[in-house]
Amino acid sequence: MDIVIVTGSGGLIGSESVEFFSNKFDIVVGIDNDMRSVFFGKEASTSWNIKRLEEEVSNYIHYPGDIRDKESLESVFSKYGADIKLIVHCAAQPSHDWAAKDPIMDFTVNANGTLNLLELTRNFSPEAVFIHCSTNKVYGDTPNNLPLVELDMRWEVDESHKFYARGIDESMTIDNSKHSVFGASKVAADVMVQEYGKYFGLKTVCFRGGCLTGPKHSGAMLHGFLSYLMKCAIKNDKYTIFGYEGKQVRDNIHAYDLVNMFWHFYKNPRHGEVYNAGGSRYSNCSMKEAVALCEEITEKKMRINYDNNNRIGDHIWYISDIKKFKDHYPDWSYKYGIKDILLEIYDENH
Repeated sequence: MDIVIVTGSGGLIGSESVEFFSNKFDIVVGIDNDMRSVFFGKEASTSWNIKRLEEEVSNYIHYPGDIRDKESLESVFSKYGADIKLIVHCAAQPSHDWAAKDPIMDFTVNANGTLNLLELTRNFSPEAVFIHCSTNKVYGDTPNNLPLVELDMRWEVDESHKFYARGIDESMTIDNSKHSVFGASKVAADVMVQEYGKYFGLKTVCFRGGCLTGPKHSGAMLHGFLSYLMKCAIKNDKYTIFGYEGKQVRDNIHAYDLVNMFWHFYKNPRHGEVYNAGGSRYSNCSMKEAVALCEEITEKKMRINYDNNNRIGDHIWYISDIKKFKDHYPDWSYKYGIKDILLEIYDENH
């Protein structure tokens, strides 16, 4: 029997993983205790998505476990053992604003929770592939040291720089920068996932995501950029942009495209690998450009508030270079661009 475990199964990437892998594995085991509602309030709860998966995915089994509780997790891993062929680890505290309010909880979720899963994989399912949803925040604010040029609608890296053509690659250092508390806890998890691959020989990988997005995102003010922005556009709620006059640039990758990257890695895994995983030059926008697109799609003027204080450690310009992944897995390609993503979120919410 082939089993996949998905942590954070009610979230954006977790639920996409459940649906994607449901016809590729005999059983999909989801682990999610709706911590998102604790982090961001009832409006960001994933309980609706968990219920939907239980109703719509016939081979889905849900466990309301907490990844900080190793004993609870062990009951799942010991039950399925070597039948576990894949672990997709999406559960996390995902906001650097929230992390500063409670660094201990942030670290125990992001770092200790990941370590629990790695150790259980090593003990019960050592042949399984372990996929970790990391983040580009592991690079801290180092990208802000790039030679940046201010344009009318966005910041852009200088055309003479090596990152201009394709974006930031995995050679960027993760040291000696301001990560935010969230970024630091994700660095700890990222490095440990690499170590279990390189030291213990597990098939592990870190996907360092940019802005992960899609119609199943329970977007909230502190997390879920495009989802929350479109919800504000539809409801005529005021949206606050923090710093850089709204010209900060994000690359945005649809949940499906990211999970499809997971699938390609699973079919030909490596040990302790790292990939930048975002929208690259294919799918990116500044905050101002995203607002303009939302206004075009909704045919309504948005209510925007500009706060001159940027968030600590925030990137001014970040676009992922995915060349390394494409070199290793040339059959993978994008399905969704930035406007496709916003149209899907609009259709889901209006």
